[in-house]
Amino acid sequence: MPSGAEWFIVLAVVLVIFGGAQLPKMARNLGRAQQELKKGLAEGAAEAAAESSDDSK
Repeated sequence: MPSGAEWFIVLAVVLVIFGGAQLPKMARNLGRAQQELKKGLAEGAAEAAAESSDDSK
């Protein structure tokens, strides 16, 4: 796991590569992707629960 100083180096590299203007867009897209992943996992769990309850009948 990277330490504190290594995170600053990674952040500096990301800023150089993508620029400051792109970071908010990237953060929004990551947030949306996380929401979609959670939504998909919840739907999958609900479907699995429905199938298991149907199989028990």
